[in-house]
Amino acid sequence: MKLTRPAAAALIALAPALFATPSAFAVSEADFSAKTTGDLVNLCSADPKEGPMATAALNFCHGFAQGAVSVQMEVQAASKRPKLFCFPDPAPSRNQSLAEFVTWAKADPSRLTWPAADGVMGFLHERFPCGKK
Repeated sequence: MKLTRPAAAALIALAPALFATPSAFAVSEADFSAKTTGDLVNLCSADPKEGPMATAALNFCHGFAQGAVSVQMEVQAASKRPKLFCFPDPAPSRNQSLAEFVTWAKADPSRLTWPAADGVMGFLHERFPCGKK
């Protein structure tokens, strides 16, 4: 079988991905289910130098966290219950908070089994308690 020049170029470009072992990637497709805090930690810890899947993982991590925070902030605004967390003013950057989240989650392996949104809320509750300046 003779390959055309574009097909050969595409095959050469894909060769590293085709022959890489699964352990070469820190993120797996299963992590994108984000069922557990551990899944989310894997996504949030991805190294963008590892390729497109790592970039997608980081984007997913940021979107998941922002969505969870936004929903909880709406619930807090509509509820008479005490707030679960209170961001300082100015609030830390999302990158900084997610790096702290990863460290926090890994510090107690039992947290890695929690549902992903519970992990985010647990971190925020501990890191940004209300009533403390």
